[in-house]
Amino acid sequence: MTARALLGERLVIASHNPGKVREIEALLTPFGIEVVSAGTLELPEPEETGHTFAENAALKAETAAESSGLAALADDSGLVVPALDGAPGIYSARWAGPDKDFSHAMERVNRELGESRDRHAYFVCALALARPGEEIRIFEGRVDGVLLWPPRGERGFGYDPMFLPDGRSESFGEMDPAEKHAISHRARAFRDLDSWLRKTE
Repeated sequence: MTARALLGERLVIASHNPGKVREIEALLTPFGIEVVSAGTLELPEPEETGHTFAENAALKAETAAESSGLAALADDSGLVVPALDGAPGIYSARWAGPDKDFSHAMERVNRELGESRDRHAYFVCALALARPGEEIRIFEGRVDGVLLWPPRGERGFGYDPMFLPDGRSESFGEMDPAEKHAISHRARAFRDLDSWLRKTE
C-alpha cells in the first residue's frame, strides 16, 4: 500500500502556525500528497489539555480528522530546558504570549536561566497521525544542543535563533532551511513516520 493510499489524496496539517506548516509541508513533499492547513480550512483549535507532547499532538490530529473527514497530521513540539525543570516544555508556545512574540519567550528563558552554567536544552517533536476510523499513531524525534545569548539569525521560527544544535556552528535561526530540515527534531520524527509508511508498502 502506498503512502497516498494510506493517507489519502489530501492531508490536513493540524496547525495554525504558518512556520510549522511550511516545515511540515516541505518534509511531506517526497510523498506527493497535497496538504492543506487547519487554518486554511478554518478548523477549530482544540484546547491542549495533555500532559505530554504526544498527548497534545493526538488531541490536535483527532480534532482535525473529525472536523474535516480527512487524514490529519499534527505536531506538538517545544523546547525543554533541564535547568528550568523541563520548562517551557509543552508550554513553549504559551511562553510567547497571545501575540506569539518569541523574542519575549527567548528573553524569558534566558532571564530564568540567570547565571546558570547549564545551558543544555533539547527540542522534542511528537507527530500524531489520525485517520478517520483508525488508531492514532505517534512518531517522535529529539535534537540536543545548547542555548545561546544573544540569539543569532532570523530564519526558522520560535526559539530557533537561541538554539545551537550539538556539533554545529550555526544556530537553527542561521541555518539554511534544508540543512535544518535534515537534522531537526521534526525531521527525526518524520523519519519514524517515513519508516512506518515504507513498512506498510
